[in-house]
Amino acid sequence: MALTYRGVMVIGEQRGGELHPVTYELLARGRVLADKLSEELSCVVLGHEIERFAEGIIQRGADIVYIVDNPALRHFLPRPYAAALTRLAKEAKPEIILAAATTQGRTIMPLIAARLDTGLTADCTGLDIDPLDRSLLQTRPAIGGNVMATIKTPVSRPQMATVRPKSAKPLAADEARCGR
Repeated sequence: MALTYRGVMVIGEQRGGELHPVTYELLARGRVLADKLSEELSCVVLGHEIERFAEGIIQRGADIVYIVDNPALRHFLPRPYAAALTRLAKEAKPEIILAAATTQGRTIMPLIAARLDTGLTADCTGLDIDPLDRSLLQTRPAIGGNVMATIKTPVSRPQMATVRPKSAKPLAADEARCGR
């Protein structure tokens, strides 16, 4: 299974034609995980006339940027967004998919997880990689926030999680960084 699925993918967000800052936080989280796995980090953004975001996303840590540009994706709609992201996930086969625990992320990630027949851990505050089996260690509050639970998805892929906004500091832009 680990040979079929490769890399870390983050789902960026745009609102009103502008890239949401949570995208940069996800890139920072994803970069750490991708480096621990010695894999590439990709970022996908859906919308219309959004190609201009690609360079900045690469400068903030992505190796690959997927721009899904369609007038029907200009505004967030769960079904078209989930359909496009599911199709991309089936083609790209990322080992890990991360989204922000925003209204968008909390709405589409369960739809995508169900369509991909995999698990989803919501509202994570910590992410790491188990060095023994490459599993994503997903830490989140449990029991009213009094306990921190670490969850693994040992069998199915991709491993999916939503991450609390403002739980990671974005990486500084590196203008010399290259990607595709």
